[in-house]
Amino acid sequence: MPESSQGASTTGSDAPQTAPMRKPLRWLWLAVLVMALDLATKAMASAWLSYGQPVEILPVFNLTLLHNTGAAFSFLAGHDGWQRWFFAVVAIGASVGLTIWMSRLRADERLLAASLAAIIGGALGNLYDRLVHGYVVDFLSFYWGQHYFPAFNLADIAITLGAIGLIWESLRDMRRHKKS
Repeated sequence: MPESSQGASTTGSDAPQTAPMRKPLRWLWLAVLVMALDLATKAMASAWLSYGQPVEILPVFNLTLLHNTGAAFSFLAGHDGWQRWFFAVVAIGASVGLTIWMSRLRADERLLAASLAAIIGGALGNLYDRLVHGYVVDFLSFYWGQHYFPAFNLADIAITLGAIGLIWESLRDMRRHKKS
């Protein structure tokens, strides 16, 4: 094998782990898909549901249109509006930072790429709501008896799944480093 192509060999155990991912930003299609699905379902919920009126789907699940001016679990929702811009700046900063991270991924980090894309798409879906409406549209409501979990949307699901993927990848990476 010529000397210049030895570094590209995939027979070495760490070649795929150290090779940069080809076109890592192609994963942004997933972010766009998440954002599109999120905004479409929020538009449908806003058009079809009456505010605050639950529509029972299952004995533990309702569709309930709610507007959240805060963050997760309505954190800071009771404040006088500054949080709208604070969370918008956080979403923009996180999306830019995660996109930069994505651009530097290795070839073996596909789960990480998908996780970052899911978080970016969810953050941008909720950012759109904050900028256009001044609140985030939530409509998925789970409960048990009289105990309700805070309502959420598809963007929140994507962010949560992305975070789980990041944790999973981090744990896998820690195990790999312990073995070597």
